[in-house]
Amino acid sequence: MKKNYDFSDKSINMKSFDIIPAIDIIDGKCVRLTQGDYAQKIVYNENPLEVALMFEDIGIKRLHLVDLDGAKKGQIVNYKVLEKIAGSTGLVVDFGGGIKTDEALKIVFESGAAIATIGSIAVKNSMLFFSWLEKYGAGKILLGADVKDEKIAIGGWLENTDILIFDFLKKNQIAGIKNVFCTDISKDGLMQGASIDLYKKIIDQFSEINLIASGGVSSVNDLDELRFIGCSGVIVGKAIYEGRITMKDLKKYIAC
Repeated sequence: MKKNYDFSDKSINMKSFDIIPAIDIIDGKCVRLTQGDYAQKIVYNENPLEVALMFEDIGIKRLHLVDLDGAKKGQIVNYKVLEKIAGSTGLVVDFGGGIKTDEALKIVFESGAAIATIGSIAVKNSMLFFSWLEKYGAGKILLGADVKDEKIAIGGWLENTDILIFDFLKKNQIAGIKNVFCTDISKDGLMQGASIDLYKKIIDQFSEINLIASGGVSSVNDLDELRFIGCSGVIVGKAIYEGRITMKDLKKYIAC
């Protein structure tokens, strides 16, 4: 049953809440997938910079840029798109997809990313990931935790694991991670609502982690619920491109 929250209750802890639009890239174009399925691809704009500028124009400060080609291939592909957006806007860009080596991470930062999003390598080679965390600092790393049935998925969501999200976060919190975004693959792209219960469980167990929600967001009510339960931000993609959440809607949250 869907919970009805009283958003007028000023006694709740409303910490800062970032709206972070997502631009997913395949073949240099802005696309969206459904549940991580590369066969269910919709191209929304052939010029990602144009989309980024649109967000910046309404006051958005953060951008989540995903190299889906890189995630699938296991190495960075669309870093030129990152260069163009970082060089032509003032957006704080986090970039992920295919970051597997020291050299790849170096390219990401040299191409203008303020933050590197790391997912698969944190599972497959945790010692390398921890070395990056130590070298660059927790503020430069955003841990991507993609889940299906509360278990981690990697490799552009193409590979499932038996690692529970809670065990994964505990291990990385001990190593010093502070910033995490979590995507429920079963919700992503369907616009049927965010995984509020999952995020609430994570926040209850890991209060010191800044949790960014991702996947399933379909309306401003989802944004309100995520802010209410204590998320530090939300990544929004398809709901914007499909017109479910308008630019006017987003403006209301920019000062949060």
